[in-house]
Amino acid sequence: MGILDFLSKQFVDVIDWVEEPGDLGIRYPMQDREIQNGAQLTVREGQIAFFYNEGQIADVFKAGQHTLNTANLPLLTALQNWDKGFKSPFKADVYFFSLREQAGLKWGTAQPVTVRDKEFGPLRVRAFGSYSFRVDDVAVFATKLMGTTEHLRVSDVEGQLRGVIASAMATALGGGEIAFLDMAANQQALSDRLKDAVDAAFKQWGLACPSFFVESVSLPEEVQAYLDKASSMRVVGDLDRYAKFQAADAIEAAASNPGGLGGVGASAAAGMAIGQQMAGALGGGGGGGAPGEDAFAQIEKLHKLMTLGAISQAEFDAKKAELLSRIR
Repeated sequence: MGILDFLSKQFVDVIDWVEEPGDLGIRYPMQDREIQNGAQLTVREGQIAFFYNEGQIADVFKAGQHTLNTANLPLLTALQNWDKGFKSPFKADVYFFSLREQAGLKWGTAQPVTVRDKEFGPLRVRAFGSYSFRVDDVAVFATKLMGTTEHLRVSDVEGQLRGVIASAMATALGGGEIAFLDMAANQQALSDRLKDAVDAAFKQWGLACPSFFVESVSLPEEVQAYLDKASSMRVVGDLDRYAKFQAADAIEAAASNPGGLGGVGASAAAGMAIGQQMAGALGGGGGGGAPGEDAFAQIEKLHKLMTLGAISQAEFDAKKAELLSRIR
């Protein structure tokens, strides 16, 4: 005798569901949907069970062990017009739903998403990361996603959810109130902003988004080239300032060596040339130093060069007057 033949001759008296990873919901398999009065229903932690009568939600059971009778099936009893002392089996569709958080899921933009940026205008960006979701409003989830499906898994809805994430990303960033590059530089802020948009979009299916992370953002090549160039210019500026102040220290150290600026001949001539060159650099080459530079510190460096004989008194006086004129 096959299992289905056996079930067709029996009334269900034990109902429970041992879910597996990735399960979202299941319609409990019952031949002819007949349940024995007094049957035992076990709902495990992280689950909820819905009883349906002719497609309408009748009764709901949360975690625990329940004995099915008129006492705890009030809506189903009323719909079926049963006497309070009914003894016969009854019919109902039983659905189990998992309320557990489905974590470690990946999302990504299959195609670049166009967002409006207040600095660069429209940008086409790619991004990927991870997220989690869980069933929050079971009634909505059952109606819009579960339907009459016998078994629903995470893999059955992932594609749909990734599409929603891409749309939410475009919506959240499309206004251009905050520069996208500022947000991309702070991935936590970007993750929080997108999570709010994704969570709102998920609600239409009775889902919630407990966590959402942006792990990488790819910008268009021309924008990335601009950023690389800007970074290089900042580094060059810092190196230029560093070189200016290090030069005088190097010349001063050389003067204390036998072959340094304190010597004679070629060494002195070379030192003189270096000193004059660095004096021009410290003074801004006649074009003015960078804004915010400490003029007094530069004058001190120039004075050291004059003391070492690297520049003349006249050169020192001219550069000193020029530097002082900038801060008056």
